[in-house]
Amino acid sequence: MAKNKTTENKLSVSDFLNKVEDDTKRKDSFELVEIISKTTGFEAKMWGTAIVGFGSYHYVYESGREGDAPLVGFSPRKDAFALYLSSQLKDREALLEKFGKHKTAKACVYIKKLSDIDVEILKKLVTNSVERIKSLYP
Repeated sequence: MAKNKTTENKLSVSDFLNKVEDDTKRKDSFELVEIISKTTGFEAKMWGTAIVGFGSYHYVYESGREGDAPLVGFSPRKDAFALYLSSQLKDREALLEKFGKHKTAKACVYIKKLSDIDVEILKKLVTNSVERIKSLYP
C-alpha cells in the first residue's frame, strides 16, 4: 500500500510562513498559528511541505488504508487559506452561516483573509472539529 505523502515532519513552520509572499497572508498565517495553538493546546507542526497542522490522530479506513493526519490544519495557498476541519463537526452549517466570507468543500473551508471572518466562530469550528475527530478516532 502506498505511503501518505503528507506526514508530520521537522520542517520549520516559521520558515515556511516567512516565505509567503503576500504581506497580509503572511501576517494572517502567523495569527492563525497563534489562534489555533491557543484553541487546541497543540503546537504547530509542518505536514508535508505546505500544511501547518495541530495535533494528530491515526485513522484506519474500512478499505484497510491507514495513516496519520493533523487534527486541524491550514495551508496559505495563493488564492485563499485552506482550513482543514472535519466535515462532520458539530453545528458546522450553523457556525458557517455566522462565520463570514468563505467557501467550502467537503472537509475544507476557504477564506481570503482573517478580517473577512469572525475569529470567535473560527475557534468554535476548530474546537468542534477536534472533538469530532477525537470521537471518531480515539
